[in-house]
Amino acid sequence: MQSKTISPLSWLIFISLSLVWGSSFILMKLAMPGMSANQVGALRIVIAFLFVLPLAFWHIRREHIKLIPAFLGMGMFGNLIPSFLFTNSETEVSSSLAGMLNSLTPLFTIVLGVLFFGVKTRWINAVGIGIGFLGAAGLAVSGDKDEISANLTYGLLIVAATFCYGLSVNIIRKYLSGVNAITATVWALCLTGPLATAYLLSTNFLTQLKTNEATLPAVGYTAILGILSTALSVIVFNILIRNTSALFASSVTYIIPIVAMFIGIFNNETIVWQHFLFVAVILTGVWLVNKK
Repeated sequence: MQSKTISPLSWLIFISLSLVWGSSFILMKLAMPGMSANQVGALRIVIAFLFVLPLAFWHIRREHIKLIPAFLGMGMFGNLIPSFLFTNSETEVSSSLAGMLNSLTPLFTIVLGVLFFGVKTRWINAVGIGIGFLGAAGLAVSGDKDEISANLTYGLLIVAATFCYGLSVNIIRKYLSGVNAITATVWALCLTGPLATAYLLSTNFLTQLKTNEATLPAVGYTAILGILSTALSVIVFNILIRNTSALFASSVTYIIPIVAMFIGIFNNETIVWQHFLFVAVILTGVWLVNKK
C-alpha cells in the first residue's frame, strides 16, 4: 500500500508532530479553568486563523476557487469540528485518555479511504481495523469504576473527532495532494476562522478577559495550541502527506498516546496498567492497517 521511501526529514517531521500533538491534550485541559470548552475550541481556530492571515495575500489565488469544497472539508473536519469535540470531551475524561483514543485516527483513515476514496486494502488491514477498535473499547472501560460512564459517553466525542481526522486526511490525499501545503492551510483556516470568530464573539469572552484572572493564562495556553498544534502543524502535516502517504502521516498517532500518557502521569492523572495494554492493542491494529 505504501510505496514511497520515507526520508530522514519525513521521520523528523513525524516525531516532531507526535510531540507537539501529544502535548496538546494537556494544554486544552489547562486552558479550560479560564474559559468554557467551546471557547477554548473556538479560540484555538481563531488564533490559528489570525496567524496565517498575513499569508493570504500570497496564497489565495483565483485558480484555487474550484478547490474551495476540498479546502472547506479539510478545515471543517481537520480543525474546526475536532477542536470543539476534544475540548468538550476533556471536561470529563483525562487528557491522557484523550491522547490514547486519538490513536484511532489511522483506523478511520483506512476505513473511510476504502469506503469512499477508492483506497485498496487487504484482509490483514481489515483485521487490524477490528483489533484497533477492540483496543479502543477496552480503553473506555478501563480505570476507576466511577470514571467508566464518563469515559464511554465523552470518549465517543473523541472517536467522532478521529473520524473527522480520518476524513480530512483522505480529502487532502485525494483532492489537495498537488496543492502547496501552506496554501492549503491558509485556505482551510481562512474558510473556518471567521466561523470560529463569530461564535467566540457571541459568547462573553471579551467580558471574561476583563473580569476573570484565569482567562488570560488560558488564552496563552490556547495560543500555543492555535499556533503550534494547529497552524504550523497542519502545514508540516500536509507536507508529510505529500512526501509519504496518507496512512504513514496519520500513523503519527503511534507516538501521540505515549506522549500524552507520560504528560498525564506528571500532571497526576490516573493511569492504570490496562491503559498501557489497550493502547498496545490499538497500536498493533494500526501496525496491521499499515502493513503492505
